[in-house]
Amino acid sequence: QVQLVESGGGLVQPGGSLRLSCAGSGFTFSHYAMSWYRQAPGKERELVAAITSTGDFTNYADSVKGRFTISRDNAKNTVNLQMNSLKPEDTAVYYCTARRRIGTMRSWGQGTQVTVSS
Repeated sequence: QVQLVESGGGLVQPGGSLRLSCAGSGFTFSHYAMSWYRQAPGKERELVAAITSTGDFTNYADSVKGRFTISRDNAKNTVNLQMNSLKPEDTAVYYCTARRRIGTMRSWGQGTQVTVSS
C-alpha cells in the first residue's frame, strides 16, 4: 500500500517561491524513482521533474528548467520540489508519484494546489 502525501502548496505572487514536499510510506522508498506532475484547468497533465532512486540523476520539463529543483532524502522518505521565479502559468495541482522501474505503474499522491497570481 504505497502512500504519498504532498504538502507546501499555496498562493504566491509572480516571481515568488514555494517548496513542495512529499512524504512516502508503505514501500521501500530508496528503490523508487520519484516524480512531480502537474495539471492545470483545461490542460493535460504533464511531467514537471523526476529523480532517480538514488538521487544521482534528474530531469525537468523545458518550461521549468533553471527555476525548479527536485531533490530527495531517502533517510526521511521524502521528495521535494523547490520552485523559484514562479509564473502564472505554473498554476496547477501538483502531484507526487513513485515508480519502481520503467514499465511499471506509478503511484500517485492526492495533489496540492499551487496558485501564482498577483
